[in-house]
Amino acid sequence: MKIMPCPLNGPRNISEFVCGGEVIPEPDPATADDGAWADYLFLHENAAGIVREWWFHVPTAYWFIAERDTRTDEILRAYPPPAPVAGPGDDGE
Repeated sequence: MKIMPCPLNGPRNISEFVCGGEVIPEPDPATADDGAWADYLFLHENAAGIVREWWFHVPTAYWFIAERDTRTDEILRAYPPPAPVAGPGDDGE
């Protein structure tokens, strides 16, 4: 059985999780064209080595980031995502 170190729930069976893909910067919605959005949604590096990925714990609906070595499938660490940065005109409410 493979165990995922969930930052919210502690060690859990990997079957409780869904991988959401690599952590990559989102295109700027104000300036990105359809090609940039298609690249963001459908093209992936698929690099051999350590990658940062979004993971979702299904029972608690919790998203977090995990670092995984794609050569060995070993999960090295998991942590909460950084707090969102307020954008222009966002008063935080």
